[in-house]
Amino acid sequence: MKKSFFRVLNKINKAVLPKLSGKDPNSLTSLQKGILAYRYFVLVNSLD
Repeated sequence: MKKSFFRVLNKINKAVLPKLSGKDPNSLTSLQKGILAYRYFVLVNSLD
């Protein structure tokens, strides 16, 4: 159940949240770093 929840959440994140892959992590604002960390957390939990 946990894995399927994170897979659905990951699909929603891909559609709604901005992509930050092309930017340097050191130049991101704190809000953008938080979004990046959240997306990473959801992605890792959906793959487990």
